[in-house]
Order: sequence, then structure tokens, then C-alpha cells
Amino acid sequence: MDTSLDARLYGLDLFGHSLRTPVESPVAKRFLMPPFSVFNARDGDWQERKRAWASMGIKGEVGRDGKLIYGVQSESLDFYRVKEGERDTSKILNTSIFDPVLCEVVYRWFSGLGAQVLDPFAGGSVRGVVAAHLGRKYWGCDLRPEQIEANRAQGADLCEGKPMPEWVCGDSMNELEKAPHADFVFSCPPYGDLEQYSELRSDLSAMSWPDFRLAYRAIIRAACKRLRNDRFACFVVGDFRDGNGNYRNFVSETVAAFLDSGLALYNEAILLTSVGSASMRVTRQFNSGRKLCKTHQNVLVFVKGEGRAAADEATRGTAHAETVLTP
Repeated sequence: MDTSLDARLYGLDLFGHSLRTPVESPVAKRFLMPPFSVFNARDGDWQERKRAWASMGIKGEVGRDGKLIYGVQSESLDFYRVKEGERDTSKILNTSIFDPVLCEVVYRWFSGLGAQVLDPFAGGSVRGVVAAHLGRKYWGCDLRPEQIEANRAQGADLCEGKPMPEWVCGDSMNELEKAPHADFVFSCPPYGDLEQYSELRSDLSAMSWPDFRLAYRAIIRAACKRLRNDRFACFVVGDFRDGNGNYRNFVSETVAAFLDSGLALYNEAILLTSVGSASMRVTRQFNSGRKLCKTHQNVLVFVKGEGRAAADEATRGTAHAETVLTP
């Protein structure tokens, strides 16, 4: 009987084998997805695995249903908007949801089995649930009690028998001091005020841009202090526009914050995301201001210490690359 993650995601046939469609690429067979600098989330294999994760019951939008306040640039978040099977999509069309396949790829490549993951901008449940199913320990922090309550409920429902994710309610500026020492820092921060998650004064999404930058850098610095030496960190970010329609240069802002915290930029990848409603908006957006519709994000990987030692740590528990798909 196949007990691998693939079996749990895709189900079993009559002979007890995973129903996953065989992957043709030898590189993808070894590493789940080709480890190139462009991640193609539009690819059929990626979409198939995303549907498989969704079929487990992960609902990253729970805790935020219809409660967000959107800025004028919020349309650029289309790369997160999803319709998942038979679920009621009326509540999630305007809520950003983290891609579980990206989450799985990043965990597998940059952290070892049993690694402690630290997430200072936890948001929904996806990163915690995926970590549990990959044998990682997860600590995440979010300001909003309703989000933490929803995440814990999903953890109890989906992570039985796995390392239970820990979600903490509070301000990361304070809570990170009490967080466990980490083997991997992984997060997706708020993109300024594109999605305002609450009206709390300590909520970065409710801050002015100058205050946002100061708080953002302080939280990254605090997270990096909890990261053990010779380990990786990864932030998924995308640039966004100010009130005048000009980019904030948020990607460079993130890189600078990590460099100032003593880490080095180790990898940079582009995540190609779903076109979504961009095909309907592009004419108006381009004709009115020559603005390109954004259909990608940046995946930034940093290293604290020595890269080779961090890579060795990331392969802990997987003696051969071929075993990486069956933790």
C-alpha cells in the first residue's frame, strides 16, 4: 500500500498505487518541479498538483471571507485569486490565497525534514498545513484572532498525526522574540495597502508607506535573528504601485532589508501566475496609462551563513534526491 504524500494527494487505484499521472521530465521526477529560475504555475503538472492539494480540504481564504478592505491597486492581486472545484467561490474571489505547490516546492528545496519553519506574516492556513504534511514544524504569527482561530481549526482537521502547526496571535514585532529558533524563514508579507486586513494600528497593511517600511524592516530583522546559521530564508513578494501609479520597488526593498540583517541574496526566481482577469483588464489599463498587467511574482531566497552548509542542511533526512517525493 502506497503511503506517500502522492498517495494522500491523488488517492489510490485498485492495486494500492498512487493515481498521480506520471511526470515525463526526468528533472521534475527528481525535484517535483524543474529547479529553474522561472516557476511556471500555469503548467499542467503544477495545476494538477494544486488541484490535488485543494482536494485535501485546504481553505486558505477562511478567516478573511469578505472582510478585507481593498486599495485602488488591488486588481493586481489576480495572481492569487482562485476558483477551487465545487467550493463556494463567491466568498473567495477577492481574497489572496497562497499557492500550496509553491509552498511545497520551497519547503522541499530549502529545508530538511523536521526543520523548524518560522513565518512572521502567517495569514491563512496553507503554509502551516503544507509544512505539516511534509514533516516540517511550523510557527506562524498573525494579528487577527479570527484568522488564528480559523487556521487552528484547519490544522486540527487536516494535520492529525503530523507535526501540528503552531499559530500565534499577536504582533510579530513582539512575538518573534518568543518564537523558536528556526531552520527556515518563509513568508509572504502584505503588499502595502493593496489588501487591508484590519484597522489595527500595528497592522502593516493599514500603515502609511514610510511607517510600513520601518516596521517591515524591523520584522525581517527580528525573524533573521531567530534563524540559525547556515540556513535559508524565502520571501515571496510582488511589486505594487503607489497612488500615482508608479511602482514602490518593493522587491528591492525586501532584498535590502535582508542584506541589512546580515543575509545574502542566494536565489531569485520568477513565479508565472494565472492570467485570470488580466485578459479583460489589459486593454483599458494599457491604453489609459501604458501599464503592463502584472502576472508574475518574485521568489527571493536568502542565506544566513555559508551556502554549501545551508544546502547540506536542506537535504537533511533525504539521502538521495529521488527520495524527496515520499517523506
